[in-house]
Amino acid sequence: MRTSPSILSLFFLASKWSTTAATTPMILSNPQGRTTDTPFPFDPGFPIQMVIATALNISTHSWEFGTATEALLELYNPELSVFGDSPFEAAQLLSSESNLPQALAYAAEKIVIGTGANALQNGDGAVGDPASLGVGAVLLGKISGYEQYGAAATEEFEYVTQGAPRAWNGAISHRAYYVETWADFVYMAPPFLAYYAVDTSNITLLQEAVFQCQAYQQILHYNATSPNGTFDGLWEHILGPVDNVDPGLWSTGNAWAAAGMARVLATVIKAPPFTEGNDSESADITQWRGTAITTLTTLIKEVIDGAIAAGPDAYDGGLIRNYYGDSTIFGETSGSSMMAATVYRMAVLRPTVFATKKYIHWAEGIRKVLG
Repeated sequence: MRTSPSILSLFFLASKWSTTAATTPMILSNPQGRTTDTPFPFDPGFPIQMVIATALNISTHSWEFGTATEALLELYNPELSVFGDSPFEAAQLLSSESNLPQALAYAAEKIVIGTGANALQNGDGAVGDPASLGVGAVLLGKISGYEQYGAAATEEFEYVTQGAPRAWNGAISHRAYYVETWADFVYMAPPFLAYYAVDTSNITLLQEAVFQCQAYQQILHYNATSPNGTFDGLWEHILGPVDNVDPGLWSTGNAWAAAGMARVLATVIKAPPFTEGNDSESADITQWRGTAITTLTTLIKEVIDGAIAAGPDAYDGGLIRNYYGDSTIFGETSGSSMMAATVYRMAVLRPTVFATKKYIHWAEGIRKVLG
């Protein structure tokens, strides 16, 4: 199991503030999209700077570096995050930056340029983990003097899509030396592939990123029931041929999956038109984009609905237990905060589905426990 409560709680903060800003008459950015106000406009009820410091201090692995980079991006430079209003337009302004944004300074410090699976960091045998640094590498590559990070992102993309083993249905393995699917992978790799796809105007790669979410759901989806609720829609954690498989319904694994798919969804929604020799996107691509948005929304909704419907035994003190289905295990902050964060993000991305009492009330319940 891999979990970092400090890092995942940062996503909760960023997403909650995003939802509040979307429904509150406050100006948090200037017309050029650069943040002019404090990155912490609201009080969550605990010391944010201490959480950030702890998250950065305890990070030692590639997936932690990548996750922390994304958290810093969403907190300090939300205009560059795919949850920003025009993230790809904002990214084009980076070439004129004289100082690195905080998230990218952190990424530049943690990326160790290599080859193959380890093009961005030592992944300890993982395919997806180094890819979690991919968005940071792409953004760094746009800045004069940091072009080598963009080249490393290309190497990472090429390995993940062409060199990594795949499962029977085309799902890219989370492990480099044998096929193994982890729910965690969906947060680490598909968001990078989607972002790289838009940055390079590669619609085929964007379609691959969405497909990976579908392929992982096909393998890891669980549909058994419990005495007090249903687990339908939730995902198993790890499936594969070796001894470290974990078919349990790990709460943080489900949160990784939901949050990762939300990032892919945001990328599909925010991507500028894909044009080929004219000023308009083809009807086929526009139709695919609409279908992808619906598909990803459904996949995310299934996971969140599974968390909500799991029944009272799945919760401990208002937090999701570490594993759904084990009423003896503790409630934990990581999966709870990230799942709630995904609800807030989806309430902005897909308000007709998620900006409802059912979802907001559930997320607010977790917020009150955490804050």
